[in-house]
Amino acid sequence: MADVLPFPKVRPDADPAVEPAEHDRPLREVIGDVLREERLDQERTLADVADDASVSLPYLSEVERGVKEVSSDVLAAICDALELPLADVLERAAERLRPMAGGGSAMVLLAA
Repeated sequence: MADVLPFPKVRPDADPAVEPAEHDRPLREVIGDVLREERLDQERTLADVADDASVSLPYLSEVERGVKEVSSDVLAAICDALELPLADVLERAAERLRPMAGGGSAMVLLAA
């Protein structure tokens, strides 16, 4: 069996005082930001959206903060509660995750 190589969560040359670029953030955080921004733009409370989506208020808060990984079914329910197409949420998240032209990170392919 092959050896397991540990990969650090932060690049060794990264400055810990510098916030990661948007495209380096986990998808759950970016989706949470999109959902929160939409909710605030609609001037709705967490309780209102949680009730309409049939999820608990603490769970919706954790989704918006990027603490919880949301399932596709729950994400669809939240989107319905916000009257926001799921495709729009995913598109907004993809735009934020896409590195800017001329910079950003390169894709790394790993083989077993």
